[in-house]
Formats: sequence, C-alpha cells, structure tokens
Amino acid sequence: MLAEFGYGILLVSFIVTLYSGFAAVIGVRNKSASLVESARRAQLLTFPLISIAAGTLIYLLVNNHFEVSFVYEVTSRSMPTYLKVTAWWGGQAGSMVFWAWLLAVFTSAVTIRKWERDIEFLPWVIVVSSVTLAFFLGMVVVFENPFTRYWSMNGSVVTSMFAPSSAATVFTPQDGQGLNPLLRHPGMVIHPPMLYLGFVSFVIPYAFAMAALITGRNDDRWIRITRRWALWAWLFLSLGLVLGGRWAYDVLGWGGYWGWDPVEIAAFMPWLTGTAFLHSVMIQEKRGMLKQWNMILIILTYALVIFGTFLTRSGVLSSVHAFANSPIGPWFMTFVFLTLIASIALVIKRWPDLRGETEMKSLLSREALFLLNNLLFLGVLVICFWGVIYPLISELFTGQKVTVGPPYYERATGPLFAGLLFLMAVAPLSAWGHSTLQTLGRAIWKSAAIAVAATVAIFFTYTQNVYALIGFFLVALVLSATTHEILRGAMARQKAQSENFFIALGRLMGRNRRRYGGYIIHISMALMAIGILGIEIFQVQTQGQLSAGESLDIGGYRVEYREVAQWDNVPQEVNYTRAVVGVYRGDKYLGELYPRKDMYFSGQPMSIPGQYSTLRDDLYVLLVDWEPISSTSATFKIYVNPLVNWLWIGAVTFLLGLAFAAWPDRDPADEPVRRKVHAGNRQTSAAD
Repeated sequence: MLAEFGYGILLVSFIVTLYSGFAAVIGVRNKSASLVESARRAQLLTFPLISIAAGTLIYLLVNNHFEVSFVYEVTSRSMPTYLKVTAWWGGQAGSMVFWAWLLAVFTSAVTIRKWERDIEFLPWVIVVSSVTLAFFLGMVVVFENPFTRYWSMNGSVVTSMFAPSSAATVFTPQDGQGLNPLLRHPGMVIHPPMLYLGFVSFVIPYAFAMAALITGRNDDRWIRITRRWALWAWLFLSLGLVLGGRWAYDVLGWGGYWGWDPVEIAAFMPWLTGTAFLHSVMIQEKRGMLKQWNMILIILTYALVIFGTFLTRSGVLSSVHAFANSPIGPWFMTFVFLTLIASIALVIKRWPDLRGETEMKSLLSREALFLLNNLLFLGVLVICFWGVIYPLISELFTGQKVTVGPPYYERATGPLFAGLLFLMAVAPLSAWGHSTLQTLGRAIWKSAAIAVAATVAIFFTYTQNVYALIGFFLVALVLSATTHEILRGAMARQKAQSENFFIALGRLMGRNRRRYGGYIIHISMALMAIGILGIEIFQVQTQGQLSAGESLDIGGYRVEYREVAQWDNVPQEVNYTRAVVGVYRGDKYLGELYPRKDMYFSGQPMSIPGQYSTLRDDLYVLLVDWEPISSTSATFKIYVNPLVNWLWIGAVTFLLGLAFAAWPDRDPADEPVRRKVHAGNRQTSAAD
C-alpha cells in the first residue's frame, strides 16, 4: 500500500504542477488575478506533496522494503541508516525525485516572496518553473518510477507498479544489492546534493529572465531579484565540484583530483557559464550594458544544467559517475532543444529592447576586461563541450567511440586559464568607462614588481620550468594585486574615518560584500592554481613489487614495505586488505601509511590510498597487488603530488569568499531599478 500511496502522490503532484502552469497562462491572458493567485497556490502545494512522496520513499528505504525494486537496487540490510537515507539520490529514479523535490522547495520559496512591485513577473515565473518541474515529474511518473515493485508470476519475477495479473503476488527478496561502494564515501554523501542544489538554483534566475523577456521589461530588476539566487547556486555548484574532486582523490586511485571525466565536465560547463553570468551582470547593474549578453548566458546555463542531467542519466556516457542506460535520454534532449529554441526566440524578439544604455568606449575599461574575461570562460566551455560530444558524434557516424583524454583538455584550456588569471589581477584595477595603459600601469606596477621578485626567487630555489614560472608569476600577480587593493581601501577608510585599521577593514568589507567577497575568491583561485600547477607539471610516479623490508625511492621519499593483513567485515560485506609501509625522507623517519584495497562481496573493488601530506607535497601510496597467502611481497603504485594541498586550502577559501559575497545584507526590493544611465554612473564609478 505504501508504494501505491507514494506513486499516487507523485501523480497528483504532476497534475497540480500542470494545472499551475496552465492556470498562470490563462490568468495572465484573461487578466484574472484570481486565476493567477490560484496558480501560485497550486505551485506552493507541490512542495508538501512531493515531500510526502519523498518521505514515503525514505521510509521504504530505511525499513528494508525490498519488494520495491529501487529499494532492492540501492540498499541492503547491512547498510547503516544514514546511508539508506542518502541512497535516495544514489540511484536513477530516486535522484529524479530528489531533483524535483529541490525544485519544488525553491519555486515555493520564490512564490511566497512579496510580489507587489513585480506582479507582472509572477505568472511567467510560475509558468517557467512549472514547465521544468512538470518535465521531471513526468519522467518519474512515466519512466523512472521509484515505487515499482517485484511480482512473482508463473515462476518468474517481473517489475511493475501494479499487479500484472490476478495471479501475481508481491515478491520480496531476502536482501538488497546495496549501494555502490564508491558512493558510500562521506564526500559522495554530500557531493550529489550540492550539485543538485547548484543545478536547481539556477532555474530561478532563468525563470525571472524569461519573465522579463515575455513582459518586455528591459531594466535590471530581474537581475537584482535573483542576484542572491545566482550567487548561492554558484556556491552550491562550486562546493559540489570541490567535493567531487576530493572524493576522486581519496577513493578512485587516480593519483589526482580531476580526470576530465565526461560527467565531471557536464557539471563544470554550467559552472563556467554561471561564472561568466555573475561577472557580466555587474556590468549591467553598474553601466546598463551587456543586457543581451546576460540573457544569453543565463539561457546557456539553464540549458547546460538540463543537458548535464541528461548526460548522467541517459546512459550515453561511460563514467564512474553516470547512471545506467535509461529510456529518458531522447526526452531530455527534446526538452533541452525546445526550451533552448523558445528562449532564443524570445531573445531575438526583444533584441532591440535589450540594447545597452551606454557604449563601450575603451578596450581597457573595466567593462571591456570583464567582457574579455567572459569570452575566455566561453572559450573553455566550447573546448569542454566539444570534448564531451565528439565521442558521441564519432560513434553515431562511424560506429566507433573515440575517447577524448586529459591531454586534449589540458593543452587547449591551459592558455585560456592563464588569461583568466591575468585578468583577475588587472580587471579590478581598471576604471569603469575609460582606462589607459598609463593608468593601469600606475595601478599595477608595484604588484608586478612583487610578482617578478617572487618568480625570480622560485627560479633559483624551486624550478626552471618555463610554463611553471609563467604560472607562478600570474599567481603572484593576482595575490599581490588583490591584496594591495584590499589594503589600499582599508587604509583610505582608516585615514578618512580615524578608525583602527582592522575596524576599517571589517566595515569596508561589510559595506560591499560582493566586491570584497570577489577579492577573496580571486585570492582563493590563485591558491588553487598553485596546487594545480604543482600536480600537473611536477607530479612523479613509480610502481614496483616489493618484498618485506624492500623500499622504493621517489621524489625525495623512501617507502619501505613491511606487511599486509587481510580480514572480513561481515556486517559491512567487505574484505579489507591493508598494507603497512614506512615513510622516510632521507634518514628521517616520518611515520607509517596504510594503503588499503577494499573488496566488497558484490565484487566492487575500492582503493584507499595512504597519504602523507604537507604544504610542500603529498605522498600518495596505492596498494595494487599482493601475495594472498604468504604476504611476502606486494605491488605498490606511488605518486608524489607537489603543492596539491594548496588546492584544498584554496577551495576552502573560495567557499568562504563566496559565502561572504552571498550573505544577505540588503533586501533587493529596496534597491532602485536602473532604467537610464545618468550622472549616477559617474558617481558609482568614482565610488568604486
């Protein structure tokens, strides 16, 4: 009965969502405020309805209802309760319900805001969000039903929502298959929800953008309303990518954090356009420019969110992150194309109304450099998009799937990322409206001198690699220029207000969270770049079979094999094989590491590295093979990853900076809407 109840609630949610969208359209056409209000209340109803369905599914997962096929596929009796709950998004059908539930949460939250000032947006925001929600609910109700059960009939077992015949009886397996062991890592418990939160949050700015196009409002009101949504969406998506990188580093045994896996890139692409969008909307707010550009960017972000969801759920990609083959692939592609075509048609219709209020007069102005920054982001996007779809195109036309590996991405994107680092240092120093080489030179020469001095020091003490030196110079330039800007502003306020330096700094940052949050993000990106340069350019590895007492030398370390032990963890259905190795730097003993190979009874292996971490480098030891009886020898693969921990330090700093920028300070409803650019622009430029 619970399965029928859960499915029935999902079906009702789907019908209510369809009603909400249709009622909003009819209400706005007939100028019926009561019908629009009915649509709003229907959309609010989707949240409690889907929550009930989700709660029913979680109850089935936690209480071992293995007659439900989804429960059987993702849980087992040996799994702890918290993993049974997180198994909700560990399988195809459950993750689709999770996606729909999050969207219902966000659309409901938006719907209950104060609409008096923006009432013309309301019906169209409801329509756009309802169309998206109805699509996902439709996929769940028709194709990916998590409440489908097993039925015993004529000696065979079939899956169906309802009894296929009067003779069929519910079949309940003794135990389930259990969640994929790779998904039991703490990072993977949090990683998918963060990605989903980022994906779903971007639907809200898109809905308001479409509402602005439909109603013909060409001011920046929709941007101001959704500014916080876009920032939090970017934060969640960034956190999801960082956690995914850490999970890969700890579990997959790649020796790295990023393998340019197609599903990784599917999540990275909307991050690229979302980043470009967040930079670009500042230009519209400050200068009334790039309105057309912003519309295109948010449309691309929304389309890439749906496209990324398609890639992970259609089965077209082979990846440790992707779900199994599914019939929903063509429906996803159809939805992506239809929404993309409709959105672009609206942009074309309103194109003349979206002209900028001022013209770009200087190639070195801040808005010009921001535009160049966005073009570089889109360049990376094109490279990534082509790398993902080329194997699919190749298989479609030749029957052979060509693999696009990391060398393609690294060589193609490297110069673009270098350009982005350079712009991080230079763009904040340029002026709005007009800037020259002379003014930029005066603003950056001190930072450039510090960067040159740091690079010379690195040349004599660390490396003579040309590419590394260029990278470290750009990192030093970003760090010195950004720090100089922060200190300059704080000292100016300290002098003007006669305040303590730290009080002046705190108040200055608090008054302009976005600006100084952005500076923190720039610093964090430079720190992350140190880790990326280290592992990409200086990583070394070796592999060898060792007998007890023998050792391998690599990167200044000596790794000595001591023993291997094996034991079963029956409750967790896993066999552990753990090696013990001693680590030395020269004659100095640093301690023991315990690389491990976990073999689950289901046949799924997992490699857990032993790691010795410092700011200088990371020693990363993998147990590859061993003698199962005598344990007198074992094979190890060892990496030394220089500077990689700066990547994680930068990632934490990045998230702190983004949270600081997104933290609520002033209600956007209280801010003025830009309609024309007058002298206020000059005042804004002077203030910055």
